[in-house]
Amino acid sequence: MVFWEGYVSDELMGTIAPIAMYWIYGGAYMLMPPLKRYRLHTKREEEERNIVSLPTVVKGVLFQQLLQAAVAKLLFLVTSDSKPSEPVTQPPIYLQLLQILIGMFVMDTWQYFVHRYMHTNTYLYRHIHSYHHRLVVPYAIGALYSHPLEGLLVDTLGGAISFLASGMSVRTSVYFFCISVVKTVDDHCGLWLPGNIFHIFFENNCAYHDIHHSLRGLKYNYGQPYFTFWDKIMGTYILTSWSGVKKEAWSRCH
Repeated sequence: MVFWEGYVSDELMGTIAPIAMYWIYGGAYMLMPPLKRYRLHTKREEEERNIVSLPTVVKGVLFQQLLQAAVAKLLFLVTSDSKPSEPVTQPPIYLQLLQILIGMFVMDTWQYFVHRYMHTNTYLYRHIHSYHHRLVVPYAIGALYSHPLEGLLVDTLGGAISFLASGMSVRTSVYFFCISVVKTVDDHCGLWLPGNIFHIFFENNCAYHDIHHSLRGLKYNYGQPYFTFWDKIMGTYILTSWSGVKKEAWSRCH
């Protein structure tokens, strides 16, 4: 039993909940006071170094989420075999957790290699991926700002492949996609807040991803949104090997 049962279908929840969580979680970050002690960058740096305006970012994210919702609707339509009149039977919790872990691994694998290729291919970087890097100083609601083709290929298609490969149910995917969205927003928030659960359990966090957004770190730390193992395996991990960037990023965090 879930709180939305009897009100909306799992398919509808899986479509709208990640979008709602993006704006709720990202909006909460944006409404926080300056918190200068915990910021990776000053507000002045954010205003001066970013080359895209906040209204443009919001419009870009909303358009991407429209595409995301359309793909999710189609995906659930094709894969779901549940009927409104029948109760939903979920697998055991341990199996759902395993499916979520598989989904996390698949998502990280897909996003790492597609993301990296968009950096190594000059044409793709210049005409597509550079949109996201217009945010030199990332902030929460800019997490999904990108060229529509990149949003479709990296985020939306990556999520669909993770869902299919893991074998999770539509109901389980509601949790998986919401966690993934919140994690992505947190990785772009630019705030190192005490007790943040993502900073405790994941080395891939806002400081790690902030290095990638810096001009010196563009060719490193491609991993997103969960782990760092592909960066370590493929030689693109620099948090411990590039002491200058490590000092610059982490000195702002402690």
